[in-house]
Order: sequence, then C-alpha cells, then structure tokens
Amino acid sequence: MSEITNLEPRLVWEQFDAITRIPRPSKKEEKIRAYLINWAQKHAFAYQCDEIGNIVIRKPATIGFEDRPTVILQSHMDMVCEKNSDVEFDFDNEPIRVKVDGGWVKADGTTLGADCGIGMAAALAALIDPDMQHGPLEALFTVDEETGLTGAFELGEGMLTGKYLLNLDSEDEGEIFIGCAGGIDTIATFHYTMEPAPKNYTFFRVDVSDLLGGHSGDDIDKGRVNSNKTVARLLWDGMQSFELKLSYFSGGNLRNAIPREAYAIFGIPERYKTEFIKRYNLFAADLEQEFRFCEPNFRITLNEMPQVDEVLDAQTQFGLIYSLIGVPNGVIAMSFAVSGLVETSTNLASVKFVDDNRIVVTSSQRSSIESAKTYVMQMVESVFALAGADVAHTDGYPGWTPNPQSRLLEITVDSYKQLFGTTPKVRAIHAGLECGLFLEKYPELEMVSFGPTLRGVHSPDERLEIATVPKFWDLLKEVLRCI
Repeated sequence: MSEITNLEPRLVWEQFDAITRIPRPSKKEEKIRAYLINWAQKHAFAYQCDEIGNIVIRKPATIGFEDRPTVILQSHMDMVCEKNSDVEFDFDNEPIRVKVDGGWVKADGTTLGADCGIGMAAALAALIDPDMQHGPLEALFTVDEETGLTGAFELGEGMLTGKYLLNLDSEDEGEIFIGCAGGIDTIATFHYTMEPAPKNYTFFRVDVSDLLGGHSGDDIDKGRVNSNKTVARLLWDGMQSFELKLSYFSGGNLRNAIPREAYAIFGIPERYKTEFIKRYNLFAADLEQEFRFCEPNFRITLNEMPQVDEVLDAQTQFGLIYSLIGVPNGVIAMSFAVSGLVETSTNLASVKFVDDNRIVVTSSQRSSIESAKTYVMQMVESVFALAGADVAHTDGYPGWTPNPQSRLLEITVDSYKQLFGTTPKVRAIHAGLECGLFLEKYPELEMVSFGPTLRGVHSPDERLEIATVPKFWDLLKEVLRCI
C-alpha cells in the first residue's frame, strides 16, 4: 500500500489506492472489471454484468431503511492515459505511481486516474462501510466513458432499478451539478502522397511542449493554448515567406484533452536558412510574450534535422496547414441562461499521420444547446471539407437538461448546508457526463453529480485535493441517510 492509505477517510483512500494499482485504459477495462467482480464475490454482494462490460454491484438496505427508494452510485472504470514525453510508462501493465505533494495527491509524470477512480473508491467504500445508513444501493461502474461513453450508450436492459442516481464524476467540491453539455466528434481525413524531398533544402524539427492542457470541456474557458494550432502558425508563416515543405506533423492524443504537445518536421531552401532562423526567433519571442500569463511553462524549440527523403504533396500540405489555422477552436459562445457557463465550444484535439497515407485530424464539439452543437459541428466540417478532407462524425451524445425542482437536488443541498454551514453552488458543467444517456433509457431518474476537487484532469498534472475528500465522503453518507 502507498502512503495515501494513511489519509482520512481511510476506507475511501484504501479503495482508491487499490484502484490505482490496476491498469484501466479506456477500452481495456478487463483487469479492473475482473477486480470488481472478485471484490463483489469477496464481500458476498450480488452483481450483474451486461454485454458491453458494465457492472452493477447491489447491496440491500441497512436495518430500518428497507422502505427507502433504491439509489444508484455511478462512476466509470476507465481513465485517461497521458504522460509527459520524457516519462517511460506502460499504462497497460504498470500501476500508477502515486504520491502526496503538499495538500494534493498526484502521479509521477502521468495522469492520476482520480477521474473517476475516486468516485469508484467512494462507491466501493459506501458498500462496505459498517456505519453507513442507506436504502437499497446499486453501484454502477461503466466502461469507456473517456473515449466514447460506450458503456452508457450500450447499458444493458434491467441493469438499474433505482429512482435516484448520484454521479460521482465531478471535480469541484462545494458545487452540485444538475446538467451537462452534449457533444460530438468531427474527424477529418486527408489522403496524401509523398514526393521526393527537394534539393538544397535544410530540414528542421519544431516542438511545442509543456503546455497546461486539460479537459477539453471543463478547462476550455481557461485560455489554455492548443499545441496543434501553435505549430500550424509557424508552418503557415513558413509557407508564405520561405517555400516551406512539410514532411511530418504529430500533435495531441486524446479527443477530450486540450493538446499539450506537438511537433513538425519541415524543410526550408538553404538560401533562406539564416533569414528563417531570425524569423523563428522573433516568432518564439512573440509567443512567449503572448502566452506569458496563460501558459507560464510554454516551450518552443527548433532543431536542425538530417536531410529527409520525402515531403508531403503540395495540395495536401496546403489543405492541412490552412485548415489547422482556419478551423475554430476554444469557446464559441457563453450561456445567457446560466451565468459563467460555457454554452458551446470546440477543441482541435489531435493531428496524426497514420497508415495507408492518411492524416487524421480529430476534434470535439460541445454545447448545452443541441442546435448550437450542430452549428459548431458544421463550422468545423466546412473548413475541413473546403480544404479537401473527407469528414465524418461520431454519433454524439445528448446533454443533461437541468431539473431545479428535483427532490434529490433539494436533499443534496440541504445535506450540504447542514454538514458545512454554507450553501453549495448549483450549476451545470460544460463537459460530457453519462447522465444524459441514462436519462434517455430511464426518463424517470432524478440525478445530481458531485465530487472532491480535481485539477489538471486529462493531463499529467492531474491532482486530487486531499482536504476535499472527507467533505465529499461526508456528503455522500448524509445524502444516502436522508433519501
């Protein structure tokens, strides 16, 4: 066990510590699913699995609470697997290297997996806490939330019987969420050919790194710089002034993360080499000034490369670079209905050269208004289509419309007030929660979402604030007691 098992509440931290030791990348939840089944069998709890891999563990009501409604405790099994480029780590096989850093729990150079490992831990702790008072419980653990909400989309018939659902996948203690954005992914594919590299060219590699990154929904309004857009800016300028030839571009990774790193390999005619380096130095200095407040650790480097053999054909290069510059990115609109809420956004998530001479550009669009989600999707598609790409979309997922009159919300707010002497914020979140999909299958559900404070989610800076975990746990216990 790691040092975090000495933290309070110990029952929750012990469950979380065990979870961090089990590899659980999205779409590779076999090991964590086996752990949950073994855990349920060990504690003699009934459980049910559906075809997609979701698990429900059931516990009867405690004595005196048999007439209470069934409550669902919901979290997801998978985690975002991101690491710093200088860190060697195998997410498929290695346990997360967890450490206490001041008032936070972090990982060593990788994502921590507190999203949603701490929610899983709280649900498991609730099932085995001998002092917990509650009606019948159903702990639902879904698969593949991070890359497609697959578990929620394909939730099996008869998995849930509860009337109330507590989603344990929020990241701000003191805030109760009653709504979320819907989303869709737009994937642009460029088909290219490679040509012999021109003679008398000098080749370079430009790297953008050490950006903050973060969650492409919850962090999209924080001014985080997009590494793909930043590299494209240099390439665009090189095309205009220096006859730049692109050989390779790679940036970003996950569809729901603001990209932190990107690089490109390109050539400049030797006669322009000195002038280009001067221009690059001015460009780098301008970016450092531009990003000095929002990205304090921003790095951009330029290194000369050996001669490359091939470069991208001119038409695809033009379409790719111009579309990366032109496609919208970031906040598109703020909500007029909920003060401070991002209504609509888009994130240019990744640019990858893949097999079969294809370049795949993945982006994600979110909105709490369905028509606005469609419109921003059309914006993104139009730019890439005009650039010559083939454009496709995922099925998307619905938002969760707030219900301010919910009895569950009233109980949760009153519980928070009684415990902590202050009123929590009630708000919606600009991120995709599974709640909207649950509501489609079980329209009578009442739902709220709450959790401890997480920061840097979906990046290697992910961290969990230790002091907020006892408050999260106490609120969960009180809500269960009062329903």
